[in-house]
Amino acid sequence: MDKKIIVNIGRQLGSGGREIGEKLAARLGIDFYDKELIRLAAEESGLQKVFFEKADERASQSVLGGLFGMRFPFIGDGAMPATNCLSNDSLFQVQSDVIRRLAQEHSCLFVGRCADYILRSYPWCANIFISCAPEERVARLRRLHGITEDEARTMMEKADRKRADYYNYYSNKTWGAAATYHLCIDSSVLGIERTTDYIETFVREKLKI
Repeated sequence: MDKKIIVNIGRQLGSGGREIGEKLAARLGIDFYDKELIRLAAEESGLQKVFFEKADERASQSVLGGLFGMRFPFIGDGAMPATNCLSNDSLFQVQSDVIRRLAQEHSCLFVGRCADYILRSYPWCANIFISCAPEERVARLRRLHGITEDEARTMMEKADRKRADYYNYYSNKTWGAAATYHLCIDSSVLGIERTTDYIETFVREKLKI
């Protein structure tokens, strides 16, 4: 593939967004990034992975006390000086730099982490949001985690709130709103495979591949 294309996927927890993203990346022959971004950000900054795991998709204002807002020495020669405050904002900046570098190097599919906003000036992007009927989300989470219906609903509510707060805080846009993305789709309508088919067709048309 000569031109580098980028697909960014936002998703509700339990919507199958990660699975759809993996399938789509394989079909398009492009690299897939989700949790891998945490490892890469840690490696490039010289910071311990645990910092990025604790800040993952959390808005700066949502974490008080603990590790965040305190000053820590950097492990190795990272991009930021040791005197910087190790906040969620600074960790977001490191991860943003990683996302931009990867997009410059090769075609990628990113799941979450405000990648659509970070790459907003990139010309060959398709930004997708995947939602799903609550009943199917609950059923999927129960299968994956072996939890009760109440536990699944609580997990969904917390994850959606966290992701919305994170996205809205850093992008000044609205997580899950149709105007924010090129395509919004409910995976419970067509199922995982056919939703992947639909998104693939859309991406190929939009990015002319």
